[in-house]
Amino acid sequence: MMSVANFIRKTSDFGDKVIGVIAMLFLGVMVYVIALQVVARYIFDSPPPWTEEAARYAMVWVGLLGATVSFKAGFDPVLARMPKSLPWPLQFLAGLVRWAALLLFLLPILWYSFFGPGVNFTRGFLSRNWYLEAETFEISTFFVAIGVPIFIICILLHAVAQSLSPKNTNRGSEENDSL
Repeated sequence: MMSVANFIRKTSDFGDKVIGVIAMLFLGVMVYVIALQVVARYIFDSPPPWTEEAARYAMVWVGLLGATVSFKAGFDPVLARMPKSLPWPLQFLAGLVRWAALLLFLLPILWYSFFGPGVNFTRGFLSRNWYLEAETFEISTFFVAIGVPIFIICILLHAVAQSLSPKNTNRGSEENDSL
């Protein structure tokens, strides 16, 4: 029988692979649309009006999804790398500070993704974007905005999985210090 910690780690690993593939697809879309725009602008002197907006939306998705992949791999920026030889209480305290920073940054954004002032769902970020349409093609900007809570949930899942790992191999490893 699989333990809860093992399930969370496997879910994090699987989610990271899926998110990585989706981020690469959006990167491909972004490059294709930008190339189409450049060719249409400088060769045919008539770029489609939707290419700039589509590239922008793809870039938002690549940035948000890429940030989760970076976090999982340990390539996100950190203020200080803790030596592995620190005594256990200091390592625990460093972990608590990291969690506090993560939660202070992400939880308000996640909250306001769903709820607006007065805990009003209809005034939340996602709800307001549901009724907005992209300027050059007919899709709701909700499909761009939904990337924000997906990003936050993935980061939190990866953080929980890393905290449950017996050894945090992704955080502070020597190969990451050289980058």
